[in-house]
Amino acid sequence: MRLSAETLDALPPDVARPGYDRAAQRTGIVHFGLGAFARAHLAAHTDAAMGAGARDWMIAGVSLRSDSVARQLDPQDELYTLTERHEAEQDVRLVGALHEVLVAGPDDDAIVERIASPDCRIVSFTVTEKGYCRGAGGGLDFRLAGDGFYPLLAAGLTHRMQQGLQGLTLLSCDNLSANGDALGKLVMLWLERESPDASDWFAAHCTTPNTMVDRIVPAASADDLDELERRIGMRDDGAVLTERFSQWVIEDDFAGPRPRWEEHGAQIVDDVAPYETAKLRMLNGAHSLLAYEGLRRGYACVHEAMADPALRALVRRLMRKEAAPTIAAASGQDLAAYADALEARFEDPALKHRLAQIAMDGSQKIPQRWLETLAESGARCGAILTGIAAWIAHIADGCDLDDPRGSELQAVVREAGRAGAARAVFGAGGSLASAWQPSEAELAFIMQATGENER
Repeated sequence: MRLSAETLDALPPDVARPGYDRAAQRTGIVHFGLGAFARAHLAAHTDAAMGAGARDWMIAGVSLRSDSVARQLDPQDELYTLTERHEAEQDVRLVGALHEVLVAGPDDDAIVERIASPDCRIVSFTVTEKGYCRGAGGGLDFRLAGDGFYPLLAAGLTHRMQQGLQGLTLLSCDNLSANGDALGKLVMLWLERESPDASDWFAAHCTTPNTMVDRIVPAASADDLDELERRIGMRDDGAVLTERFSQWVIEDDFAGPRPRWEEHGAQIVDDVAPYETAKLRMLNGAHSLLAYEGLRRGYACVHEAMADPALRALVRRLMRKEAAPTIAAASGQDLAAYADALEARFEDPALKHRLAQIAMDGSQKIPQRWLETLAESGARCGAILTGIAAWIAHIADGCDLDDPRGSELQAVVREAGRAGAARAVFGAGGSLASAWQPSEAELAFIMQATGENER
């Protein structure tokens, strides 16, 4: 039996249901990038808000790359279960906030129509770092952007302008430093070149708040889906499994109405930067270290890597000695307690968070996760430098490398060798040159560690 609106009565009584009439709600959010993270985070918070009485915040999800999510959810009337795991405990709830799943390409007209609808107030994004199509210097790579969300968004915004409708809040939920500022800049670059009539209207009527999102959402395995089927008595191909912890910090800069997310765990603040910086440099930075060093040592999941005493020591050093001193904490933000909580989350075997999933798109993640810490730290960051060496080894190995700049980076490693790759990639003129310019001592550290990997 497949999960759907017709089979809900057969769900076990301990599976919580949406507390609202889905058919009576209008679609107030268009979301680009409807992967598991969006369903565990944005959709879950919005579902809770509608369950408490908020109206007309159903979500039209847009898949940019394939129709796989549509094939999972369309037969289920866009319903799916969210399972929160903690050690041996599992809490399952049904999420009803999705109205439809649209696929870029065949559904382009419908996507533009949803954005241009008077019912739409928010367009949100979880398209991953590479989905923003940033080029050198933080600008927009127009060649790549033409295959992304920019043309559809621009068309929808232009129709809104022509109809005299209210502007929209564009809400990035991706791990980019100052993600809202970055999104606003990139959208403006696209509009100025491709839809100039809409650029002034966008600047005057739309907002792009910065956000910080934090929830570990491993990819569901076949075994996970089979176990859930035994648990609830029916098949859910769109199921999402996540941790109990969830944090969402949003800058209070909305162009119009919004759900009262703050009543369901979100924080609406004046400045997101301290929370975002802590998450990127401590959580995400430690995750990348675990991914590349853990894979090199033969581990598959985060909790397995954390059980290695040497890796645990590196993670602690990165979070507490290297990243935390570079963060200007907000009032009441306890970075030591945050590090404690992160260690506990990493250790939890219930999540089964795969290192290969974290290792994807390293060239897009490393600048904000590692290089900013290196640029601002006044001390030697041995844990991060060890991670860089492991990343270079990961590139050189080449197997299962999933990175938009993978071919380019592999060519650099082939030409310069593992030991010389750090200088070629991070030095002046390198493909990942940044505010951090490695010293000769740092290069020697990386080269030594990389050389050890070669032997």
